[in-house]
Order: sequence, then C-alpha cells, then structure tokens
Amino acid sequence: MKVPNRIQPLVDDGLVDEVISRLMSGKEADVYVVRCGDETRCAKVYKEASKRSFKQAVVYQEGRRVRNSRSARAMEKGSKYGRKQHEEVWQSTEVDALFKLAAAGVRVPRPYVCLDGVLLMELVTDADGNVAPRLNDMAFSHEQALADHAKVIGYVVRMLCAGLIHGDLSEFNVLVDSQGPVIIDLPQVVDAAANNQARAMLERDVNNMRNYYGIYAPELLKTNYAREMWALYEDGKLTPQSELTGQFEESREAIDLDAVLDEIASAEEEAYARQARMKAEQEDSY
Repeated sequence: MKVPNRIQPLVDDGLVDEVISRLMSGKEADVYVVRCGDETRCAKVYKEASKRSFKQAVVYQEGRRVRNSRSARAMEKGSKYGRKQHEEVWQSTEVDALFKLAAAGVRVPRPYVCLDGVLLMELVTDADGNVAPRLNDMAFSHEQALADHAKVIGYVVRMLCAGLIHGDLSEFNVLVDSQGPVIIDLPQVVDAAANNQARAMLERDVNNMRNYYGIYAPELLKTNYAREMWALYEDGKLTPQSELTGQFEESREAIDLDAVLDEIASAEEEAYARQARMKAEQEDSY
C-alpha cells in the first residue's frame, strides 16, 4: 500500500522497508503492519491531540513528571511550545512504559523506536503467524478462562509493583497469542503513587478483566482482587510473588480522626515547602 505521510520519515531512514496494510484505527492512533528487513512489525501512528477521541486525558496525565522546568511551565500555560511538549510526553509515556513493564515481567509488545510520533514495535501474532486476536474476539473453556485471568492479574500486580496502572484495561486492550494474554495500548498509563484517581482506575481495570473472564468462569464474579492488591500496595507489602486470594473485607476499625487531620496538615506543609523549593529553583535557573 501507499506509505502514509507520517511513516515516510522511517522509510527514508531505513527503519521501514514496506507498509503492508492498515491494521486498525483507534481513539489515539492508527496502526499499520510494516516490513523491516526480514521481520514483520507494526507502526503505531499517534494522532494529534485535536484528532484524538480519548476522553479525560488530563485525568491520566496527573502526576506525570517533566524534568525540564521550562517545558513544565510551558505545558501549564498551554503555549504552542507547551502543547508540543504535551504531545511528546503523551507519546514517550507509552514507550517508557513498554520498556519498564517488559523488564518487570509483564507481557507487552517489544518496542524498537519512536520517531516523529510513530512507534515501531513488535507485531504480536498467533501460532500461524497471523495477527493475534483481541481478547473480546475469543471464547474460552472454564479452565482456560481461569488460567488466563490468573495471568492477567499477575501482570497487573507486576505493573503496580513497578508503580504503574494501565488505566484503560479491557478486553479490547489485550491480545491473545499462543502463550496467552499480551497487554497493549499504554499511552494513558497512570503513576500509581502520584495520581489521585489511581485506586479507582486500578479497580476499573481489574474489574473489567473479572467481568469478561467471568462470562466463562462465573465464580470470578465474586472476587475482589483490585482492593486486595491495593491494600497490600498501600501497606508496602505487594510484591510480584504476592499470592492473592481474590477475597477482601474492608477494615471495620474505628478511624482516628485526629490522626487523619494531623496527616493532612503535615502533607499540606510538605506540599507548600516543595512548591517553595521548586519556585526557588526556577528563579535560580533564569
């Protein structure tokens, strides 16, 4: 097929030899099957912000760190340079997450390079070499549903141990190859420690998986893995080897309101002090 304009720079640089077909068009990117030498890979072409239909992007971006203070200020002001930096951060977030999660033992597509808003990465295929199907296109036996659900929960635990939450995990963002589930689509990945909506997003991700696999293994519908793993995470006890039961009961202990208020006051003082330090550092940088 004709080479899309956004992929042409990769062809010019010798990173892509041929665009074979268009694989899909999503809310934040278009994906193409490409040939790179003897290998078949995929090229994810990120859409510009004005053309993306991903809702509430600002919620997912909360807590993301920008090392360059000039870029951070520009992004806050919404200047043309700031909008450009927003786009670069949005795109680099997925690349960084893919490398980090692969190192943590999570099955994700292997990334190769991201150039001018195009991410070149592994094409996940089935046993016959065809593009692997999405989870929502699969049917499972009771035993296979339990086994694959356990794998996905294990990946979510490893993600959380690495400080990340997918944020949009569903049967549409999981591929299934001969070895089982592969998690995809991570530009909206959430910082578990810095995003106020982290717990809610984790619960939604985990419950989406529970509800889908629960179609084939109804006993999963009674589980509560999300709150169990979040409680362990908050206590600093969650590890990739944590053995979860899927059972969780909220604590019924009386809340020490004075202690909570003291913690809030202490956090506010730390926040003010941090802001003062950042302001001083920015002034020194001029």
